[in-house]
Amino acid sequence: MASFLQVENISKSYGDKVLFRNISFNINEGDKIALIAPNGTGKSSLLKILAGIDSSDRGGEIKFMKDIKVAFLDQTIDFNPQNTLFDEVYSRLGDTYDVIRTYEQAITSGDERKIAQAMAAMDAVDGWSAEQRIKQVLSSMKLTRLDQPMGELSGGEAKRAAIALMLLQEADFLVMDEPTNHLDIDVIEYIESYLQKSRCTLLMVTHDRYFLDRVCNTIFELDRGELFVYRGNYSEFLEKREERYTNMQANIDKARNLLRRELEWIRSTPQARTGKARYRINAFYDLKGRASVSLARKDMTIDVATSRLGGKIIDCEDVTLHFGERTMLDDFSYKFSRYERVGIVGKNGAGKSTFLNLMTGYLQPEKGKIERGETLRIGYYRQQGMDFKAGQTVFDIVHDIAETIEASDGHSVSATTMLNRFLFPPDTHNKRVEILSGGEQRRLYLLTVLMRNPNFLILDEPTNDLDILTLNVLEEYLMAFKGCLLIVSHDRYFLDKTVDHLFIFREGGVVKDFVGQYSEYREYVKEQEAEEAHQAKIAAEKAQKNKPQPTTSATPSRRKLSYKEQRELEQLEVELPQLESEKAALEEKLSSGTLSHEELSAAAARIGEIINQIEEKEMRWLELSEI
Repeated sequence: MASFLQVENISKSYGDKVLFRNISFNINEGDKIALIAPNGTGKSSLLKILAGIDSSDRGGEIKFMKDIKVAFLDQTIDFNPQNTLFDEVYSRLGDTYDVIRTYEQAITSGDERKIAQAMAAMDAVDGWSAEQRIKQVLSSMKLTRLDQPMGELSGGEAKRAAIALMLLQEADFLVMDEPTNHLDIDVIEYIESYLQKSRCTLLMVTHDRYFLDRVCNTIFELDRGELFVYRGNYSEFLEKREERYTNMQANIDKARNLLRRELEWIRSTPQARTGKARYRINAFYDLKGRASVSLARKDMTIDVATSRLGGKIIDCEDVTLHFGERTMLDDFSYKFSRYERVGIVGKNGAGKSTFLNLMTGYLQPEKGKIERGETLRIGYYRQQGMDFKAGQTVFDIVHDIAETIEASDGHSVSATTMLNRFLFPPDTHNKRVEILSGGEQRRLYLLTVLMRNPNFLILDEPTNDLDILTLNVLEEYLMAFKGCLLIVSHDRYFLDKTVDHLFIFREGGVVKDFVGQYSEYREYVKEQEAEEAHQAKIAAEKAQKNKPQPTTSATPSRRKLSYKEQRELEQLEVELPQLESEKAALEEKLSSGTLSHEELSAAAARIGEIINQIEEKEMRWLELSEI
């Protein structure tokens, strides 16, 4: 396999915090690699260094294979809000796409001369196949309104546009930072399928564990500033990482036992610290360093009380809501029960977040009613994240809500202690919120929701920007949560672990209830689609079988074509399309305005001849076809 990328001794620090130091690795053609690490430990920084957006602190070397094309998908999407989706896509994709844009503008203008010139230019660069490719990719990303301004796109639509642009570049090497954030599950599954089949080389950061398992063949782990490489998918990575930790712990224990003996020697024979024993003294300090390594993991701890939940939760009766002419919810009735765990799935724009805003009272229905129980205490984790003022610190955010928080055992815990449990040590408490990473902000936001001790948790895309370790802790907490859950998520693994039935949002504000996990729902959908296809095939075969057949008594028998006539018919079927093509090409030339007088006369005469030939051959074709 050819080496697509060689990285030697790159480092990155922010102040006193070392993200990684002198790491080196190699990526070969065909590798599909996921980069895994806790939030704030350097995943995005490493990708930006590779993409040339940032640089290594102490030199180092980054070598991409000559002549390979590299495409980079950042978490932040930089579009011109004034451009339409059409202009934004076409403006970024080179000279061929300038020709396609000109052709589309000519078609819109209706000017036949411009159309003829644009068609000739499209022929010269094979723009037809390129245009088809663009529309195919945009359609796969569920982007059909090419005239929509970029500034009007939702977060999910903007992310889909960015991914479409990446795929259209047809790069050899894709570098992707959180490609599945803000996408609905259908689009995630399309990208997953595309990358499984593609021969591209891939390096990405993602928390979607099903995506990791099905796409990646290698895992890079950033751990304590070092990079570790595991061959295999995510499931295999988990096993091999545990083996690595077990081996490392065994080596540390061995070093500590040896250190005790060496420490006795150091203390008992001070005179041996000179001469030939110097090497042993140096070895002692090296051993001391190895023995002092701690493999203790700093995992987030969620330990907050849940308020008592009464019998009445939320009762919905004939709830209806429209935005303009669009129906967001149509006659929805449902009574939530205690300890219910509901997942919400549907396409972007289907009304999932609108539904959550109705349940929480941020929106009011235009018809029907929503009644909430007296003991209900809602914790609403919004997709937009938390609101904070510029200059507010981590401590300010938590302290403004409460100085103490009730833990699960009934004891009160200080705000600073709870921050520590959510992986915000004392040296981060005075850090301004705006300089936290996206994942750190999300973790802090989650704390502000849970510290109010809710008994009905409503989570809108809680997995965005959270690392896998944090997601594992959150999943364990939610599985033991003594209240109701209502979760919107595109993370299939997360839904499978945390909910027991689904609200399926469809067009027209229709909501269907499916009892089971998301994976079971997808299997059900596939079975339904297969059954529908099977029934359609049976119906078509039955219709063909029942189609009235002409009888010999009602229809005079037709003689068979002679060999000569059959050959003539076949020849006509070849010649007629050729004549039509020649006629169309001449018509383009006549309308182009570039022909001389003599060329115009010759083209006009030839078109007359072609028209006569087409008429004669069509008549003969009809005669032979009717025999």
